[in-house]
Amino acid sequence: MNRLAAFCLAAATAASLRAEEIPAITVSKSDKLPIAISGLSAADARILQSDLAMSGAFSVVAQEKAQFIASGSGSLQGMVVDRNGRTVLSSSYGSSPRGKIHAFADDIVKTLTGTPGIASTKIAFVATKTGRKEIYTCDADGANVVQLTRDNAISVAPSLSADGRKLLYTGYHSGYADVYEIHLGSGARNRIIKYPGTNSGAAYSPDGGRIAVTLSKDGNPELYVTSSGGGGARRLTRTAGVESSPTWSPDGTEIIYSSDDRGGPQLYRISASGGTPRQIPTGFGYCTEPSWSPDGKKVAFNTRGGGGFQITILDLSSGSTRSAGSGQDPVWGASSRHLIFASGGDLVLLDTLSGQRTALVSGLGRISEPAWSR
Repeated sequence: MNRLAAFCLAAATAASLRAEEIPAITVSKSDKLPIAISGLSAADARILQSDLAMSGAFSVVAQEKAQFIASGSGSLQGMVVDRNGRTVLSSSYGSSPRGKIHAFADDIVKTLTGTPGIASTKIAFVATKTGRKEIYTCDADGANVVQLTRDNAISVAPSLSADGRKLLYTGYHSGYADVYEIHLGSGARNRIIKYPGTNSGAAYSPDGGRIAVTLSKDGNPELYVTSSGGGGARRLTRTAGVESSPTWSPDGTEIIYSSDDRGGPQLYRISASGGTPRQIPTGFGYCTEPSWSPDGKKVAFNTRGGGGFQITILDLSSGSTRSAGSGQDPVWGASSRHLIFASGGDLVLLDTLSGQRTALVSGLGRISEPAWSR
């Protein structure tokens, strides 16, 4: 169920250390960089190969065919050399066994393509395995699935902070819809938005300093911005409809959201400091669950068609749209190339350049409302 309907019904990646600066290489849909892997254990090599394949930018080949060779030694001293033996990346990694490989993979992607990697990021989502909607988290490759909430109540609309350290969600633990924040490292949880009425669908700003949220404290469900602690709510919209699913611009100055003020839900754009909202022309009569790409160029959202929900991508500069196939609740990753979305009982990763779909998580009942750190 999309968040608009639901509302109406109810650590850090290690930095790359380069011996020499090299130009970023533009990788197109059909152009993958040949890279070899050397010196890692079989388990670590498998993780690195999977991470590089997931990026869509690399093909892992034998050393004699490689343009670059990635190697590792010790706890993890990661290095990449080109075919001439020139070192283009050298860095130490000391996080968890899987985390250090993910961080190495992200540094390889960033160094050789200029695009942020996604391997170290975290995903949150809603699943119904227990018979109730609960929040789960996992790694970007679908590993390390953890059930985060056990509220014995409805828990929906997760939102991860950009650094993946905190999570907001809408919970009915108190009997009412309030917004809770969980610090993923310690597990500490606090109810931070609890105004009278319904508090729903909160989303962190890119810098984590503000929260966009739908509140009905003044009567009608409207869009507000609060401080990072949930206080000082400032009202942005004044309509007769329901505003929901806020998504922030990369620089934190604007918000795109969905509203049914004029009938079928449409997308609107408004300054994060207030002002007059502007409807975004999409050509569709039903638009929900927007997600603004980190590069600021695109918005992915849900439309209706073909007897179900479709994922549509809007180019904000040209106004053109294209379909990315069936699915619900799309959300961009740090690369601005990949989307994750829900499809029945699956959490799916989509490479929007190649069109490749990969099921990351299944077997947890119905999955919905994914969120992704950056």
